[in-house]
Amino acid sequence: MVDNREQRNGPVRRLRLHPTIIAAGWVSFFTDLGSELVYPLLPLFLTIDLKATRALVGLIEGLAEGTPQLLRWVSGAWADRVRNRKWLIVAGYTISSITKPFIGLSRVASQVLLLRVLDRCGKGIRTSPRDALIGDLAPARQRGYAFGFQRAMDHLGAMGGGLAGFLMVGVIGLALKWAIFASVIPGVLTVLVVLIFLRERKDRRLPEITARESFSWRGFPRAYYFFLGSAVVFALANSSDAFLLLRAYELGTTVALVPLLWAALHLVKATTSLWGGRLSDRWGRKPILIGGWLLYSLVYVGFALMKGAWAPWLLFALYGCFFGATEGAARALVAELVQPERRGAAFGVVGTVEGALLIPASVVTGWLWDLTGSAAVPLILSGGLSALAALWLGLTISSRRR
Repeated sequence: MVDNREQRNGPVRRLRLHPTIIAAGWVSFFTDLGSELVYPLLPLFLTIDLKATRALVGLIEGLAEGTPQLLRWVSGAWADRVRNRKWLIVAGYTISSITKPFIGLSRVASQVLLLRVLDRCGKGIRTSPRDALIGDLAPARQRGYAFGFQRAMDHLGAMGGGLAGFLMVGVIGLALKWAIFASVIPGVLTVLVVLIFLRERKDRRLPEITARESFSWRGFPRAYYFFLGSAVVFALANSSDAFLLLRAYELGTTVALVPLLWAALHLVKATTSLWGGRLSDRWGRKPILIGGWLLYSLVYVGFALMKGAWAPWLLFALYGCFFGATEGAARALVAELVQPERRGAAFGVVGTVEGALLIPASVVTGWLWDLTGSAAVPLILSGGLSALAALWLGLTISSRRR
């Protein structure tokens, strides 16, 4: 690991989070309030209203989630070179907030694809600069907790989005397209919070390297590439969550209850994210990540083999525990494996690789599902790849207690 000056011995103490980290948490809250109002309704909107096949859903979600992630490499390297990363973050959130509401007004699947890509382009622009900013502002002994807080706020917003979707569709009876359009309200709040409360670190040191070196994937410590290898294998297992929602619908979850199920997932994510971040601060990032990826494997096999309308509720709860355990730990590990002045690029490379592989992972999952007429084959395959990623991580990255 690098930047050992940040390391402290002794027990992890609870410290007050930096105000900008708190602001970033609220930005994530409002963003996901809008995003997760849309997301659980989207596969049903595509398959029911627009008559799309599962293979087409996989293609749309794979391209929408994967293609814009290619921007994370560029935005991360760019963020390392500019004095104020705030404006990259503002641009990313603004793009998403403008395009997302109009997805519900689409008349054909190709329009959904275009708007989803634009929405996720915003995420591709903002994520690496935001994560690098949090990594810079949080001390090492608190970094897992800081990223865990950001993810917890993200998931609380997502839970609110799922509940809002349930109320609009399941209680009020609003059409899917108008429920999706309502995401314009949290989108406006997101942009306002970013503009007013987000602040760059004043004493930030810029890298003493050329622009070409900043945008290169080379020059990171060896351990970073070992982690990147495990992330590649896991990304191949990580197809779009839209398939889990479709599987829940197959198992007996009604259209009205799908947003409520999604809200329950994010409630678990929110309540376990701080816990997962703190555990990684105490026990080290590696054991928490390995345990989380193995849990992911069990969840996917469970979705493939279990029956009954109760099964999705149990499996989505376990799925939420996986996110809570791994999201903060993975970001904290990346921040600690690389030089502080290249954290933006490091987050960008990981995000780009994961996003690029989400495209084939989602397309293959949808294709196998249509080909076999069953979810078992693609979901069990994903579970096996996740276990393989955990094995790779265990064999390559040295574990250090914090």
